[in-house]
Amino acid sequence: MYLNCHSYYSLRYGTIKPERLLAVASKNGIQTLALTDINTTSACLDFVRISSKYKIKPILGVDFRSGAKQHFILIAKNNNGFYNINQFLSVFLHNADLKIPNEAPVLEDTFVIYPYEHDKLYSLRTNEFVGIKPHDLNKLKFSKWNIFRSKLVILQTVSFENKKGYNIHRLLRAIDNNSLLSKLPKSEQGQETDIMLPYDELCKTYQEFPELLKNTKSLLDDCFIEFDFSQETPSNQRTFTSNEDSDYGLLEKLTYEGIAYRYQNPDKTIYKRIEKELQIIKEKSFVSYFLINWHVLVYARSKGYFYVGRGSGANSIVAYLLRITDVDPIELDLYFERFINLFRKNPPDFDIDFSWTDRDDITQFIFNNFKNTALLTVYNTFKFRASVRELGKVFGLPKAEIDILVRGKYDIKNLDKLSQLVIKYSAYIQGFPNYLGIHASGIIISEKPIHYYTATFIPPKGFPTTQFDMVVAEDIGLYKFDILSQRGLGKIKDTLKVIKYNYPKKIPIDIHDIKQFKRDKRIKYLLRNAKAIGCFYVESPAMRMLLKKLQVDNYLGLVAASSVIRPGVAKSGMMREYILRYRYPERRKDAHSVLLNIMPETFGVMVYQEDVIKVAHLFGGLTLGEADRLRRGMSGKFRSRDEFLIVKQQFFNNCKNSGKPEKLTAEIWRQIESFAGYAFAKGHSASYAVESYQCLFLKAYFPLEYMVATINNFGGFYRTELYVHEARIHGGIIEPPCINKSFDVTVIYDKTIYLGFMFLQSLESKTIKKIITERQKNGMYKSLDDFIERIAISVEQISILIKINAFRFTGVNKRELLWEAHLKISKTLPEEHTATLFQTNRINYKTPELPSTSLENAFDEMELLGFPLCSPFKLLAKPQGSPLRAKELVWYKNKIVTIEGYLITRKNTLTKNKEAMHFGTFLDYDGDFIDTVHFPPVATKFPFRGPGVYKITGKVIEEFDCVNIEVISMYKLAVIEDPRYTDVSKAVEV
Repeated sequence: MYLNCHSYYSLRYGTIKPERLLAVASKNGIQTLALTDINTTSACLDFVRISSKYKIKPILGVDFRSGAKQHFILIAKNNNGFYNINQFLSVFLHNADLKIPNEAPVLEDTFVIYPYEHDKLYSLRTNEFVGIKPHDLNKLKFSKWNIFRSKLVILQTVSFENKKGYNIHRLLRAIDNNSLLSKLPKSEQGQETDIMLPYDELCKTYQEFPELLKNTKSLLDDCFIEFDFSQETPSNQRTFTSNEDSDYGLLEKLTYEGIAYRYQNPDKTIYKRIEKELQIIKEKSFVSYFLINWHVLVYARSKGYFYVGRGSGANSIVAYLLRITDVDPIELDLYFERFINLFRKNPPDFDIDFSWTDRDDITQFIFNNFKNTALLTVYNTFKFRASVRELGKVFGLPKAEIDILVRGKYDIKNLDKLSQLVIKYSAYIQGFPNYLGIHASGIIISEKPIHYYTATFIPPKGFPTTQFDMVVAEDIGLYKFDILSQRGLGKIKDTLKVIKYNYPKKIPIDIHDIKQFKRDKRIKYLLRNAKAIGCFYVESPAMRMLLKKLQVDNYLGLVAASSVIRPGVAKSGMMREYILRYRYPERRKDAHSVLLNIMPETFGVMVYQEDVIKVAHLFGGLTLGEADRLRRGMSGKFRSRDEFLIVKQQFFNNCKNSGKPEKLTAEIWRQIESFAGYAFAKGHSASYAVESYQCLFLKAYFPLEYMVATINNFGGFYRTELYVHEARIHGGIIEPPCINKSFDVTVIYDKTIYLGFMFLQSLESKTIKKIITERQKNGMYKSLDDFIERIAISVEQISILIKINAFRFTGVNKRELLWEAHLKISKTLPEEHTATLFQTNRINYKTPELPSTSLENAFDEMELLGFPLCSPFKLLAKPQGSPLRAKELVWYKNKIVTIEGYLITRKNTLTKNKEAMHFGTFLDYDGDFIDTVHFPPVATKFPFRGPGVYKITGKVIEEFDCVNIEVISMYKLAVIEDPRYTDVSKAVEV
């Protein structure tokens, strides 16, 4: 009898989770329920999927509203009606300027319900009704509509469960209206009575109007919606060539043609693997999925785009031969069943990384070439701190009080009543959907129109986007195509361009010659000594230390390290155990014999997602299908679902029945559970390692060009400053931007690197464009006067260029140039420079001699670039006190030392007791790394105080050839007084 129910996907209005709505309905004896969220179909498919659990017949529709004002409700008679409703709703979601009309359109297979308004004239079609709310019943007795009861239905809206839900609803409405709760208009709220009544009570409310009960029941009986959640057949685009047989023929042909590119001497193992994979791909109806990915990547290569295919798709030799991935599954012994198996109902998943500059074009290509395409949404939810801030404003708290609540610096018992309410209700709305965003990479290509499943909206990216997320998409058999962006690939692509112009006679590099890279001695040296700054995935402090501990110098070792570094392995305590077993073979006997037999390559330590499947199958006695379900459950997406909990229990039951010790079973389960979505598929790690090798090759042979590309792609793990430092370490001569040499990006001439104009803070892009365009058209600038004659520029913009010493080619001191610029440039800047027949004779003012120093340059660089180009140690107020260097720390093991270091980065983390601690990374005077550990007491007493040089005192700890300092005390050292604001005569040179 309920035709108008809202879940909390009625954003900032409803307050009930979809499953809770069904549970409440079941408790109240409701057998049929219509979900009609406000202007969205986000929850519809999940609502249908869950409804059978509560023995409720699901009906779908949409409540069309402007704010809180209800225009009409559309209810789907069947799937076609739901499709029509989604199409209609999407028109408004695609165009914000369109207003929802007061009258519903004529849509096939739908019912329309208008909210009753006393004395309003309704011209109703056959499928249209007027909804009567309980408080309308008395008015109805005296309305002319009382004699037209055949067109009336029950309209008991459900937006919340109880009084608490109503209070939450009002707060959400106040947030949505950016209003104080006390100022929230009644017209922007629902009624306190918008709750679900027991079936008998609802019938009793309308007992004087039996026709309404009959009409409502008849309408609901006429509705039937059904979706297939079995995943037996994928819902993606079924064919690539429009025929399944020709699809398979094409896939088979492309696969065998790819052998020559990948293998010089293919053996029986390869052909047997191909045959097996093709058969499973065909049987599981995934042929078109492979061909669509292949087609997209053929286009990518035709455009010269670099990409990496990763994820479990790297377990497929067919994907390898189609050049979707660059990982050889035969070499790594990757079993295909991790990607696709006959037991597995969920879809396969290719993750394709592109350069951040190329990804949008790839996305556009997919939308242009495939009909039923959409991006996937993500539900951005209310986070606790953000909720505190929003509700603080709703309750009218001053900003200072809100800031205290957000930081958590309070005792709840000492807060006033309003502040306590903010904390209380922030906890209630935490996790509620707040707004719809875009999935980082997911695109779906459906066989049926997208609106068969969902309405779509248009986010800023400009592509139609579903209103459900990837979990719901997978439930319905729509597996996504993951098109991701990554700066690492941009670095590789740009490095090759830089090499081409800096070494024009150089033979082109085959960056995909991974087999050669694996044998390269220079790369082995960089890996073994962790000299990988700038290289994808292997440059972070944690990875740098892990590489040192493992002394990795080969591909398989790097593949393992790429997964061992993940938090799941570290959390389980198995990272340390893996290092011990890797370095000291005698430790391998400590592994349980069953686990060592299952995972000999990783010495009995679970490192990859595949290891979880192996252990669950061979140790826990689960079938491959159950084991893979367990592995998927680790991601957290399905952790709360009953099927995952059932598999978990089955694991323990099997172990008990096979006589395994309870303590051992619990420990193995703890290791499995600690992965909790952090473990990598082995193929994923292998894909990352391939890209790491490409970066390592470029750094080994072209370090300066690689650093230039890294700088231009805005670095990686670290700030730009460290990559500039790294270039200097490799012999680069670093120059600030120059009017005659620089471009928007950083460039290199032989070994001299000129930083790009785009790194100058506040320098406008239009100014940069004018400078470069004019220089390319009419030649180098000869002087400041020549520059001013040719470029229309403001005093503010030219001051930036002068301060960074971009006119140093003139030989004139920059303080004098600043005076000249202010005297010669008009305060009012013309829009464009106007060329004249005769050159204007400028008055040459006699400026005073105003010398500047290198120290002044350094402070200008810090202001405009964010860092100085000289050593930061030269800017200390007092000369360096400690002569100790990072490379000497190994001689002071277990001793207390003092050393000075320039802060590069820090990692904040929490101990098991939820106390804050840090890991620091510094550079010493020679440019070598100092790694520090700051335990909670020290972290509290000696906090980081921003960028700068610190005096660090602590105990030297060495483990597995990796040296750290356990900090005892740390002070930031003072820098000299800014010479730009001091007496010039007292300034000194660096």
